[in-house]
Amino acid sequence: MNPISRILYEFAHVLVGSAIVAISFNIFLLPNRIASGGVAGISTLVEATFGFEPAFTQWAFNIPLFIAGVLLLGGSITGSLLYGLKTLTGTIFLPAVVLMTRHWEPATLDPLLAAIFGGIGVGLGLGIVFRSNSSTGGTDLAAQIVNKYTGLTLGACVFLMDGLVVLSAAVVFGFEFALYALIGLFATGKTIDLVQTGIGYSKMAIIISDYEEEVRQGLLTQVDRGVTKLHGYGGYTNHERPVLMCVVGRNEVTKLKQTVQTIDPHAFVIVSNASEVLGEGFNKG
Repeated sequence: MNPISRILYEFAHVLVGSAIVAISFNIFLLPNRIASGGVAGISTLVEATFGFEPAFTQWAFNIPLFIAGVLLLGGSITGSLLYGLKTLTGTIFLPAVVLMTRHWEPATLDPLLAAIFGGIGVGLGLGIVFRSNSSTGGTDLAAQIVNKYTGLTLGACVFLMDGLVVLSAAVVFGFEFALYALIGLFATGKTIDLVQTGIGYSKMAIIISDYEEEVRQGLLTQVDRGVTKLHGYGGYTNHERPVLMCVVGRNEVTKLKQTVQTIDPHAFVIVSNASEVLGEGFNKG
């Protein structure tokens, strides 16, 4: 993909992801009073308390936060002109879609279903935006500012921001709706992870064997996967032991284990999840 096409592709991701977030907010979260963190959650609280249009509240928070991020964080937030433009695009476009779809009918009036599917929708949209190396601004920028000037970890700052929104939801809507908001937050986080890393987990095998060369040949020829040879040392003997590392698809794990066990029944094998693998024979990202 040439650079121009890549840039257009990333901006398209920002627009599509922002639209999904906005629509999920309007048909699931807002009508059911699910204030699950972020500026969207704040706009839900403000709409219920003062009657202000959520899109205007989001612009009122997002644009000043973006400007503050540029001024206070500089290169650490803009990264590059392209990143800054993509983030500004998401910051402006998301509330615009919220305003355009404001009168769409709710998909459900069951708050539990709304929290789950609204959280999934928001997570899907944000995951698409994040995959384009961009952001929709909001409380993520506020968390980075607090992180810089207080010394708190970024994770703690994000938790603090979302926690304050959820606590406010408990005050405005009641404790039960705060619990729904937590469910929405959880669904959003898990969905973002799935979009970022994919659901097709590969497996990584670490193999230690006295028949290292035979095992290596078996993996190359019978499993048809590449093998990396590492240098390790026995913790008890302190003698050097070759270690083989091989990444396979989930459907190839049984074949890998059978191949190793046939060659060396006493081989030490560790198989673990590899959530994202880039390279020949796997994802290209």
